[in-house]
Amino acid sequence: MSEFPFVRVAPEALTDNVFRAIGQGWMLITAGTAGGYNPMTASWGGMGILWGKPVAFAFVRPQRFTFGLMEAGSHYSLTFFDEAYRDVLNFCGTRSGRDVDKVAETGLTPISGSTGAMLFKEARLALECRKLYAQDLTEASFVDTAIVGQAYAAGDFHRMYVGEIVRVWEKG
Repeated sequence: MSEFPFVRVAPEALTDNVFRAIGQGWMLITAGTAGGYNPMTASWGGMGILWGKPVAFAFVRPQRFTFGLMEAGSHYSLTFFDEAYRDVLNFCGTRSGRDVDKVAETGLTPISGSTGAMLFKEARLALECRKLYAQDLTEASFVDTAIVGQAYAAGDFHRMYVGEIVRVWEKG
């Protein structure tokens, strides 16, 4: 573990363009705690206001190693990196935590956030989220059925998690 390199900011103080940060820059969804955790790369998700709270949406397929950790814990993190970490994000998105220690292989430095969610020292932005809601996506719920064929040809639908953003950390 390492010295805490972040300063806390309010969620409404974020200036990132969410569409670029998630869709183009990607993020790590990390579930678990210092005793056992796994980061996975994601380019699907979102942020906004729901139920009067700042929230983040994350999507995880049940067959992913991270899924069991998401289910078991009450908190997760979303971490965002500069472009220099593209190879790290690619690695974390193409390898399973069942088979490889992603942190050891990438050189990321894990640190525990205030909620116990795992963050990475190298991130430029980190969100600690408390799970509020989880729902499986289902074929029957799609209004635009073309998405099913494009994103779920194998029938491996994601579970959507809505998490209250309880801490926002920017690189200090």
